[in-house]
Amino acid sequence: MNIEKLIILAIILAILTLGESKPEIVLINKGFSQYNVTNLSDFDDNLNATFALLRDELYAGKYFAKAEQPRGSDSAYAMVQCRKYLSSADCIACFTAAESLIRKFPPANGARLMYLGCFLRYESSKFFDQSTQEGRIASCVNQTASDATAFETALSGLLADLQVATPKINGFFAASKRAIGESSSSEVYAIAQCVESISESGCKECLQVANGNVKTTRCLTSTAGWALDVGCFLRYSSTPFFSDNQTTDITPFLKTGSSKKKAIIGGTVAGGISLLLMALFVWFFLSKRKRKITRKGNILEATELQGPINYRYKDLVSATRKFSEENKLGEGGFGEIYKGTLNNGKVVAVKKLAIGLSRRILSDFENEVKLISNVHHRNLVRLLGCCSYGPELLLVYEFMANSSLDKFLYGERRGSLNWKQRYDIILNTARGLAYLHEDFHVCIIHRDIKPSNILLDDDFQPKIADFGLARLLPDNQSHLSTKFAGTLGYTAPEYAIHGQLSEKADTYSYGVVVLEIISGKKSNDLKDTDDYLLKRAWKLYEEELHVELMDESLDRNEYTEEEAKKVVEIALMCTQASTASRPTMSEVVVLLKSKGSSENNKPVITRPTFIDPEIRVRGDTSTSTSSSISNAIASITDVSGR
Repeated sequence: MNIEKLIILAIILAILTLGESKPEIVLINKGFSQYNVTNLSDFDDNLNATFALLRDELYAGKYFAKAEQPRGSDSAYAMVQCRKYLSSADCIACFTAAESLIRKFPPANGARLMYLGCFLRYESSKFFDQSTQEGRIASCVNQTASDATAFETALSGLLADLQVATPKINGFFAASKRAIGESSSSEVYAIAQCVESISESGCKECLQVANGNVKTTRCLTSTAGWALDVGCFLRYSSTPFFSDNQTTDITPFLKTGSSKKKAIIGGTVAGGISLLLMALFVWFFLSKRKRKITRKGNILEATELQGPINYRYKDLVSATRKFSEENKLGEGGFGEIYKGTLNNGKVVAVKKLAIGLSRRILSDFENEVKLISNVHHRNLVRLLGCCSYGPELLLVYEFMANSSLDKFLYGERRGSLNWKQRYDIILNTARGLAYLHEDFHVCIIHRDIKPSNILLDDDFQPKIADFGLARLLPDNQSHLSTKFAGTLGYTAPEYAIHGQLSEKADTYSYGVVVLEIISGKKSNDLKDTDDYLLKRAWKLYEEELHVELMDESLDRNEYTEEEAKKVVEIALMCTQASTASRPTMSEVVVLLKSKGSSENNKPVITRPTFIDPEIRVRGDTSTSTSSSISNAIASITDVSGR
C-alpha cells in the first residue's frame, strides 16, 4: 500500500469517527477519459448548463439529479448523487467541491469523481442507465476489528441484507446497523445506495458486484470500508456515520428462499454480469476508437486544460491592417482593442496590452493566459489565444458585434434597449460574475466592472470582458492606478481607500452598473440633479420613489412598479458600506430570479458609503488618491454614517 493511499485512508478513518454532520468531502475515486470531444467550446457550454441544472435540483432539496444538454455538435450529460444521511446544505457543499475539482481535469469527453458524501459524473453520451463498469473498486482502512470473527459475521450478514433490500426500496437507499456477536454493546453500521436512474435489476446486480469486491479485497474484518461502481455505493464502519432516526427498516424487503435456489440465481446473475461487462467493454472500446485522440493530461495540473492558441504576430498585424485607426474598436483599461479578420475569415478582437514589461510579467503572461483561456461561460468573453512578440503582448478574443453596454445606455445608441433586454443583461451579468467568483476552480475578482467592460453579442446577451487581467499587474499597481484595475464611481470604498480586495468589491461595482442600466445615466452624471447616481438612488429608496429612477425612454407598460422596486433594492443591497452585508453574486442571481418576497421578509438595506465620482486620480501611487477619497467621504458622510 503506497503512502498516498495510507494518507487518504487515515483521513477517512478520522472522519468516520466523528459523529457530526459533514459534507464528507474526502476523495476516494476519480478518473477521466483519454479522449476529447470534437468541439470543446460547444461541449463546455453544454457542460456548464448541465452543472447549473444539477445545482438547481439540489437547492430544491433533492439528493439525486441528472441533466442533459444535447445541443450543438457535442452534447453533455451529467449526474450527481449525495448520501441521504447528509443535510441538504452538506449535499450542496459536497457538490460544489466536486464541481470545482472536476473542472480541473484535462479536457475530455467524460469524467467522474467520488467523495464519501457524493459523486459527480459527466459524459458526452448518455450513461444514466449504467450499473456496472470497469474501474469499480473496494477499499478499507488498515485497522482490524477487535473481535474480527464476530465483526466479519455481522458485517457479512448486514451487507447481504442490504444487497437484497435496497433495490426494492423507493430511491434505492438504505441505512442499517447490526449487533456484533451476542452482545448488543457494539454494532456495525452500513449504507447501500444505487443511482436512481438505473433499474431495480441493475441496482441488484451492481450491489452484488460491490459486495463481492468487499469480500475479495478481504475488507470484512476492517473497521471501515467502502465499495463503489458506476451505479452503486456501499459503505460500512464500526462507528456511526448516520443518526438513529435515519435508519431504514429493511425487514419487510427481505425474502428467504432455499440456498440451492439462491445459488442458481447467483450463478445466473454472475454469468449475466460477465456477459454484460464483456459487451460493455467491447462497446466502449469500439465507440472510443471512432473518436480522435487530441490530448492527454495530468489531472493535477489545474491550468493545463486546453490552453490558448499561440498566434503569429505577422498574422495579427495582417488581420488588423497593421493596427490601423479604422480597425480600432476603442481603448479598455488594459490597452487598445482592434477588430481583426483572420486568414480563415474568422472575425476577432485583438487587444494590445498596455502593461509595463518586467521579468515577472513575461514569466507570468503565458500561465495567466492559459488560466483565463479556460474560463468558459456564456456570459464571459472567450479568450481565444495570445501572442508575445518582443515588447508586444497581444490577446485575441471572440468578437462582439454589438460592442459595449455603455453605448446603449448613454452613448450613440442610447434608449434602444427595452426593459426585457435590460433585465436579461442584469441577470446574466450576475451569472457571469458568480461563475468567476464561485464556480471556476480559481476565484477571479474582476476589479473593474463597468458598462464598457460588458459586451453584447448578436442577441444582446452580455459577456464580461477583461476578467483576470489584473492578475498580471505589479503589486503596487493592483488598485487605483491611473490606468489599471478600478474606475472611480464604480470602485468599492474599501478597495479605493485601503486596497482591501474581495469578491464583494465586484458586487459593489455590479450594483452601480445595475443602477446605470435601469436609469440610462452614468454614475457621475450631474446634469439633471445635484446628486450623482448612487446618492440619488438612495434618496429615492428612502422616500419610496423607486420608479422615478427608471429611464424615461423605457415604455412604462413593459415593467411593473414591483419589478422596478426589486431591481433598485438589489442594486442598493450590493452597494452597502459593509462588505459582509452585500450578497454574493450567486445570491444576487437567486434574488433576481425570485418572484418577489413579502414585506415581512424584506431584507434590511443599509446606507452606502458615498464617494464623489468626480474625484480625479493624480499620480501613480495610492497614497494621495486614498487621502483625496477619504476627504471626499468626510465631506459627504458624517461619522455616524447618516
